[in-house]
Amino acid sequence: MTKTWFITGASKGFGREWAEAALERGDKVSATARKLETLDALVDAYGDAVLPIQLDVTDRDADFDAVKRAADHFGKLDIVINNAGYGHFGMIEELTEYEARSQMETNLFGALWVTQAALPIMREQGSGHIIQVSSIGGISAFPTVGAYHATKWALEGFSQSLAQEVAGFGINVTLIEPGGYSTDWSGPSATHSDENSAYAAVREAAKNRPSASDPGDPTATRGAILKVVDADEPPLRIFFGKMPLEIATNDYESRLATWNEWQPVAVEAHGA
Repeated sequence: MTKTWFITGASKGFGREWAEAALERGDKVSATARKLETLDALVDAYGDAVLPIQLDVTDRDADFDAVKRAADHFGKLDIVINNAGYGHFGMIEELTEYEARSQMETNLFGALWVTQAALPIMREQGSGHIIQVSSIGGISAFPTVGAYHATKWALEGFSQSLAQEVAGFGINVTLIEPGGYSTDWSGPSATHSDENSAYAAVREAAKNRPSASDPGDPTATRGAILKVVDADEPPLRIFFGKMPLEIATNDYESRLATWNEWQPVAVEAHGA
């Protein structure tokens, strides 16, 4: 059965790969980007199967209009992928208010607004699949990208709540948590705070993140995303790439050890 997709940030990276994967098998895609011309190649290749939409996801009204336009155009809304986002590099002390708020507006609130726009349509259909592009950085954290982590941890939280709220309406929710990939996430797409020299050593050490030495191939995610959207019971969470499971395992083992070590104090804090 042909599926209809709504993908934010479809001009490049995962969004572009997944749009092409859907279109190549005959699905319909509403593809959004901040600059409409970046979607021209998709339209040239796939014609009427693509609905290109100019969209800045930080604009809540525009998000609602775009989602409605997509559903009206193709007659239904099967899959919504909140992929639009970027990474900001800066120590917590270095962040300006503008930098922190901009990360939240795009990575968190953009996904929230698009999700809210899609839910009434999917509830009326009695079906749908909302896919949030999170990150291994949505469950673990590293120096220099604290603002980015804050957005993804928040995305994880509201999406886990959402999954419980909408399951009875036939709507699935999946958090995709990629490791490092050969996209321009840490290159041209990234923004950077002015550097404080006091953190020079921390910044240098942060360059040796595990996934940095063996990034994944974005094209390889095409088959994976199709398996996720075609599953009868899609997962709430799934890693993309080899490294995330090891990172998560080490992180959660450390958390459990600390929680258990301090459990006597936790019980004391409960009171009689």
